[in-house]
Amino acid sequence: MYIALVSMIAVVVLFACSAIESKIRRVESRTARVERKLDLIIEHLGVDAGGLMPNLAPVHLLLEQGERMKAIKEYRKITGVGLKEAVDEIQRLTGTHR
Repeated sequence: MYIALVSMIAVVVLFACSAIESKIRRVESRTARVERKLDLIIEHLGVDAGGLMPNLAPVHLLLEQGERMKAIKEYRKITGVGLKEAVDEIQRLTGTHR
């Protein structure tokens, strides 16, 4: 009886952790999209964001060298965004939207 109860509690905890982790991933993804939109607005308005904008020079250098995959990895490292957001941004930078 005790083992069954502990097992049931463990299963419930695992499901709860999985749900929380999924929610966190969705929030991180949404946050990255909002940040990118804000960056585009700042860029469009010509506002000097100073130190707020990440230095993407290494990404641009990799793109100039034809290293698209490395540029995606570097963009993710610099900005902290997910894979889809990084791929979308690299496509935007290179004009290769699908």
